[in-house]
Amino acid sequence: MDIRPPLAWRPVAAVSGALVALLLLTSGGYGHHRDELYFRALSEHPAWGYVDQPPLTPLLAGLSRAVFGDTLTGLRVLPALAAGLLVVLVALVARELGGRGAAQTLAAFGTAGGVYTLIGGHTLLTVSFDLPFWLAAILFTVRALLREQPRWWLAVGAVAGLATYNKLLIALLFAALAAGLLAVGPRRVLASPWLWAGALVAAVLAAPNLLYQVTNDWPQLAMAEALSADEGDEMRVLFVPMQVLLYGPVVAVIGAFGWWRLWRDRRLRAAAVAYPVAAVATLVSGGRFDYTGGLILLLFAAGCVAAEAAGADRPRSAGIALGCNAVGGVLLALPLVPLTVLGSTPIPAINEVARESVGWPQFTAAVRGVLDTLPPEERARAIVLTGSYGEHGELVRAGVPRVYSGHNQLHAYGPPPETGTVAVTVNIGRRGMDLQYATCEERARIDNGVGIDNELQGMTVHLCRGLKQPWSTAWPRYRHLS
Repeated sequence: MDIRPPLAWRPVAAVSGALVALLLLTSGGYGHHRDELYFRALSEHPAWGYVDQPPLTPLLAGLSRAVFGDTLTGLRVLPALAAGLLVVLVALVARELGGRGAAQTLAAFGTAGGVYTLIGGHTLLTVSFDLPFWLAAILFTVRALLREQPRWWLAVGAVAGLATYNKLLIALLFAALAAGLLAVGPRRVLASPWLWAGALVAAVLAAPNLLYQVTNDWPQLAMAEALSADEGDEMRVLFVPMQVLLYGPVVAVIGAFGWWRLWRDRRLRAAAVAYPVAAVATLVSGGRFDYTGGLILLLFAAGCVAAEAAGADRPRSAGIALGCNAVGGVLLALPLVPLTVLGSTPIPAINEVARESVGWPQFTAAVRGVLDTLPPEERARAIVLTGSYGEHGELVRAGVPRVYSGHNQLHAYGPPPETGTVAVTVNIGRRGMDLQYATCEERARIDNGVGIDNELQGMTVHLCRGLKQPWSTAWPRYRHLS
């Protein structure tokens, strides 16, 4: 017999639908984020995997272009739908934990108004799809633990296996849960044949993705090491404050009560332990502060159940506080502030996605302008060399020919042709230019026009001539992971 409370499908569906509508209405604001431009470029090279990620997000970028059109809004339809699904999944987790209508509605509303949810729903990022995978896995795990229905471990395994095609990070969730089960139990779960059958399902589904990693010398481990070396110290400094700001301080406070609720239930105590285990692992490894984002939503869902159980006034007060949280989240995450004044607000400093979505038209115009100054014979064989996948992706999207980059997976799509004796370079650095060309002179400087200090602002465009050595010889030196 199903002893769960009824699903509050009307308010949950209303929150989910309103979120999707808001995200689609604002999807054309500002411009592409550099990661979106990268995924769009990778979608033109379908593969089982890439040096920096599994294949799913680039595959979905290609699907979006084919189904919804090769536009900014078209690229953002699937992230918006994924955010709507995430809202429903968090509400379902609250229901599994015993939450009735008020708790489910609070869980849906708070999730929808969280900054991280809104950013992932607005922009095509790996996190856009990773969060729903995590919450589906958490939902089925809670069902298996709380209701003692071990067949749900098969569903957990299926979600885990499929999630590896988006990010291998799902392994952190299960490592943290396993640590919790070993530390505080119930340890009998680890002896369940259903759990091991679920692990087998995950392994079978993930096998092609893992085979790619094995046969390519584990490129994503090399990528993880590069990211830790490049950003690890910064991520450690930001970790604690971002746990509070990721979905907003109100969600964090409610989540703290949720942690206590999980800890008090012996059947779910392992889930409470999973969060600090994942947090410590992230800090030690220098991983990104958002790696715990899925577990924070579990704590938040439990906190909404605790608020409902505390009395009629608590859900009302929590709802008002979450409403304020949502207003701040929407202003920070979505392109509602006009570009003309965006630079005078704190939003670009807080929201990297908004900051790095500005200036692409000016960038493309500057590169085209330098190319247009070349005599026809030189222009026909000139190459464009970029230091980052964002610049590469934008120029490819704009139809600029013969664009190359050594950044991450893009290095595999080189080297440039040996006829590329003339190059327009951006974001390469003096050493990279002098390594390959006899002369390089600055021809343009990027100004995004709105005074926002991002990676494009102030970037120089150089024209280089006099190839020193064949590209086939020099190209390995241009490979870099970051």
